[in-house]
Amino acid sequence: MNILDYAASVPTPADWTAAFQQAIADLRTRGGGTLIVPAGDYPTGAIRLYDNMTLHIESGAVLRFHQDASAFPLIDLEFEGIAGLAHQPCIYAEHAKNVTITGYGTLDGQGSYWWTRQRAGQNAHPRPYLVCFNHCEHVTLENVTLTNSPAWTVHPLYCRNVVIRGLNIKNPADSPNTDGIDPDGCQDVRIHDCTIDVGDDCIAIKSGTEDTPNRQVCERIIISNCHFLHGHGGVVLGSEMSGGIRNVVVSSCVFYETDRGIRLKTRRGRGGTVEGIQLNNLVMEKVMCPFVFNMYYFCGTNGKMKHVWDKAPYPVTDATPCLRDVVISDVRARQCTACAGFFYGLAEMPVEGVKMQNVVVEMVDGAPGRPAMMDGCPEMQRAGFYLRNAADVDLRGVAVRGVQGDWLDADDSVQLTASADTNSLQQ
Repeated sequence: MNILDYAASVPTPADWTAAFQQAIADLRTRGGGTLIVPAGDYPTGAIRLYDNMTLHIESGAVLRFHQDASAFPLIDLEFEGIAGLAHQPCIYAEHAKNVTITGYGTLDGQGSYWWTRQRAGQNAHPRPYLVCFNHCEHVTLENVTLTNSPAWTVHPLYCRNVVIRGLNIKNPADSPNTDGIDPDGCQDVRIHDCTIDVGDDCIAIKSGTEDTPNRQVCERIIISNCHFLHGHGGVVLGSEMSGGIRNVVVSSCVFYETDRGIRLKTRRGRGGTVEGIQLNNLVMEKVMCPFVFNMYYFCGTNGKMKHVWDKAPYPVTDATPCLRDVVISDVRARQCTACAGFFYGLAEMPVEGVKMQNVVVEMVDGAPGRPAMMDGCPEMQRAGFYLRNAADVDLRGVAVRGVQGDWLDADDSVQLTASADTNSLQQ
């Protein structure tokens, strides 16, 4: 089926919303099929896909989503782990199976309208995601360009068997909350061969907050052969992690000018466990800090409360987050400026079981920076590894070059598997 078959219903000025809705309704009566969008410009409102549908956006085709909140009706949808009303995503599927978006065309969210309203406090409800799959199975998203997202760009939520490949995601550096790809409470997700350049985190793996009604673990996530440019973090776990995150592999990726490379963030009250994380064969360049594990993350709702920033030990409860079992190997990080690595666990729940093998970090002069968004984090410049509240940490396979002062700053709250002087790689 070709969208041009429905061109007669397009009014002037052009609005293809009704044409897309009718074409998709016709496909639905047939049990699914492919809707082809040839080269051209297609201004439209929200689009919803259903079972067994493929939206094929050909090279030269641009779906340009309206700069008008009324074109995106309010629906029940979680935003940052909180259930409530939100604007329907630009492209959306819910409780659907076998849904595909493919082709070499472009999805343009025209997000400047939403960003301006956000900065002015004029958005009464959460902004639309550019693409969201909610409780879907067997999802594929490949080869398209996604740009100017109003909020998060690609958001699989409670999905199974997701393949995301060959995407080109581009959002301005100053665009608020325009994460690239955020799997949330998903299982069996493969992300590969994507280029992501955004105004927030490039990929953020999530599993809800303490306020999420039906938290689900996010697990078996594989990320490979991707390029991350700019953004607050290249690959991020959290801060929404209350359902747990486990069995994540990140390999053969390049990070360029991201504020942080690998970033794990959480805080008291979230609960959940992050474990079974493998990071290997990574290249980073001009990254402020390659590795940040921060369990005092203060951004967002309730982030300034005492239990978030207090460095004294608290009783361990179900609301205490846990971060453990991380293996980092074969990493080259060049022209880093602030800190080689920043691990800060909770006083009552240290970061545990981190092993680094064949990791080389080269520090250079640059503007001082704060590696972690937490209360009391100092500005750093050409610092080595900074560890607090960490146990069973093996840094014998690490080399830090160009550092000012010692390569390792670890106090009595840190338990290394071997003393620092056994690291024969330091030069």
